[in-house]
Amino acid sequence: MTERRFNTALIVGAGSGLSASLARVLAQEGIKVALAARAPADLDPLVQATGALAFPCDASKRADVEKLFADLDAAFGGPEIVIYNASYRARGPLVELDPGEVEKSLAVSAFGGFLVAQQAARRMLVKRHGAILFTGASASVKGYPQSAPFAMGKFALRGLAQSMARELAPQGIHVAHVVIDGGIKSARRAEPPDAIASLLDPDAIAASYLHLIHQPHSAWTWEIELRPWVEKF
Repeated sequence: MTERRFNTALIVGAGSGLSASLARVLAQEGIKVALAARAPADLDPLVQATGALAFPCDASKRADVEKLFADLDAAFGGPEIVIYNASYRARGPLVELDPGEVEKSLAVSAFGGFLVAQQAARRMLVKRHGAILFTGASASVKGYPQSAPFAMGKFALRGLAQSMARELAPQGIHVAHVVIDGGIKSARRAEPPDAIASLLDPDAIAASYLHLIHQPHSAWTWEIELRPWVEKF
């Protein structure tokens, strides 16, 4: 199969951290980028820096996701790359968890991934071309105490990715799940001066996503794990 270029991308759950690094690296590749978030006005600096388009969307709402893709169809066509980066955490002892918060965690972390992936796949299957990437976490493969809702959502998202990869890869769509196993460095989370490279650099993570996107068809992977060299696993 001849390798094909990617021209358009959508990042769902966009913000100032990893999503911003992803938007920048994709824009540098000459790819048109769309950003989706519940508060798109917060993305103005990133939009100005990358030339991206910003759209409002609550990924856990079917109507919002359907409108997002309809708007994208009108703006630049169905996205050829879709990255699902949305999640929601509810923490606390199991017996004290608010069921409403648990439901929201599952809706954003997992059900939203399904809604977005379904809309993306419908458009990609027509061309037999596309890449759908899901952002996972340590909780995707191990549940931590007092973090059951996050583990439930991330386990479900991983299962979705694995099932999709087996179904859609033979049809030309690359589906991958990225386990982010460690803390991500940010303006609010500085790296200790005595622990260099103890946090994941978002630009380095974005470079790995780009590698996944550009993997040759003869050597696709459905999952990778990324962690700082000092992280125990």
